[in-house]
Amino acid sequence: MTSLWLATSRDIGTDEFAEGARYDEVIVGGGLTGLVTAVLFAQAGKRVAVLESRFIGAVATGNTSAKLSLLQGSHLQNIKRHTYQAIVQAYVDGNRAGQQWMLDYAAERDIPVQRRDAVSYAGTPDGTETVEREFRVARLVGLDVRLKAELDLPFPTFGAVVLPDQAQFDPMDVLGALVTDIRELGGVIIENARVTGVAAKGGPGGCARVRTAQGDVFADHVLLTTGTPILDRGLYFAKLKPQRSYVTSYRVPGPIPSDMYLSVDSPSRSLRTAADSGGDELLVGGNGHVTGREVSAKARVDDLQRWTERYFPGAELTHSWSAQDYETPHRVPFVGYLPRGRGRIYLATGYDKWGMTNAVTAALTLVSDILGDSPDWAEAMHHRVTLPAAIGSGIGSGAAVGWWAVKGWAGALTGPRVDALQPPNEGAGVIGRAGIRPVGVSTVDGATCAVSGICTHLGGVLSWNDAEASWDCPLHGSRFSSTGALLEGPATRDLTAR
Repeated sequence: MTSLWLATSRDIGTDEFAEGARYDEVIVGGGLTGLVTAVLFAQAGKRVAVLESRFIGAVATGNTSAKLSLLQGSHLQNIKRHTYQAIVQAYVDGNRAGQQWMLDYAAERDIPVQRRDAVSYAGTPDGTETVEREFRVARLVGLDVRLKAELDLPFPTFGAVVLPDQAQFDPMDVLGALVTDIRELGGVIIENARVTGVAAKGGPGGCARVRTAQGDVFADHVLLTTGTPILDRGLYFAKLKPQRSYVTSYRVPGPIPSDMYLSVDSPSRSLRTAADSGGDELLVGGNGHVTGREVSAKARVDDLQRWTERYFPGAELTHSWSAQDYETPHRVPFVGYLPRGRGRIYLATGYDKWGMTNAVTAALTLVSDILGDSPDWAEAMHHRVTLPAAIGSGIGSGAAVGWWAVKGWAGALTGPRVDALQPPNEGAGVIGRAGIRPVGVSTVDGATCAVSGICTHLGGVLSWNDAEASWDCPLHGSRFSSTGALLEGPATRDLTAR
C-alpha cells in the first residue's frame, strides 16, 4: 500500500552520519513535527540534526489525509468530555497558531494550498445530536461555525456543522520545503539512522548521548517526534492507544465534492480532493481500528472501495494506504519534557488523527519550552489536571492491552507447530510455535518467510495485517514487515529470522 503522496518520487536525499558529532538539538523523527521543530531551532541559530530511521515522511506525515482544519469531526466535544473548558480553549488556540504558521510558511515557499470548508456531518440520524454538540463547543471556543441541515452529497446525511476557509495540501510538498530550509540554515538530515536509546547524560560536558545503529552523537537536547516515543521512561507507550485508519484515492467521472468532509459517527467516512495531472482525485478514508486487533484489515479497505463505488459510480481506484495515529486518555497531545530526562529530553505524541495542525503546534511548544517565552495556550496545556474521565479511559485501555497479551500467548501456545504448517497462501500470515516460542510465517510476493512472532518491545504476540503484509502488535502498536524489519515503534529492534 503506497499513499498518493509517496507515489511521486521526491529527491530529498540524506546527509552523511558523523559519529561522535555534537549538536545543539537532535530531533528524532523526520515527519512534520520533527522538521518544523528543526526549522524553528535552525532559524534561532541552533545547530540541528534530524535522525530518521527510514526516510523522510515514511510514517504518519506521508500517509495522512492532510487536512489543515480547526474543525476536527467531533474531536472538540471529546476533549471536553475528558478534560475541561479551559483545555478545550487552549487546544483550539494552539491549533490556530499551528495552522496560521503553516499557511504563512506555505505562502512564503509557494507551496500549493487549497482553501476549503471543513464539514463535520452526521451519517446516521443518531449522529445529529453529535453535530449539534460539536457546534456548541466550537462556538464557545470562538470558531465561526454554522449548522447546515442539508448537504449536496450523493449519500445520506442528517445535518452538519461547517467551518469555512480551512485548508488542504500535499504533505510531501511541505516536507520537501522544510528539508531545503533546514540544510540552508546549516542543519543536517540523516535517513536510515535508527535511534535505539538516549542517555540524558554521558556526553561531553554532561550533554545527552544519542545511540543509533550507526554510532553515537551528542546534543544539548533530544526531541522525540516519532509517532510514539521510542523511550519507555514515563510509560507513554502505555498511555497511548494506537489506531490504524485507511485512505483510498479515485479518479471519478463527473463532479466530486470539493470541500473536506468527515462523519461524526460510525462507520467513519472522510472525503477530500487532491490535485492530479489528470484532474482532481477523490480521497475517501475511514474504517479505523486499534492496531493489531482486527481479523482482516483488508476487509476494511474493501469496504471503503465498495462504499465509494456505490455512491460514485465509475470510480477508478488509484491508490490505497493507511496511517497510524495515537489517542491519549484526555484526547489532547502529550508535548513537553520527558520524565527522568534531566531537562534534556522532550517528546510530542498523541495527535489523534489531527497531525497537520497538532504537529506544528507541538513544534512551537517544544521550541518555546527550550528557548523560553511559551505562549499562554502552551502553559495551559502543560498545567492541565487529569480528571476521572481521562483516568477511566486510561484504565480501560490498559485492561484491553492486558487481555490481548493473554489472548495472544494463549492462542500461540495452543496453536499448531511451525513444522506442521503448510506455507500460507499469497498475502497471508499465521502464527505457529517452535516449542513455546511463537513464530510468524507469511508468504509475500511468492516468498515464504518465518520470523519471531514476539514483539521486540514488551513481548506481545503479533498478528498478521493482510492489507499491508505486516506483523502488528496488538499491545502498543509496533509494526514489522513480513521479513521482520521494524516499520514503527515503540519497538526499536527488528524481529529475528526463524
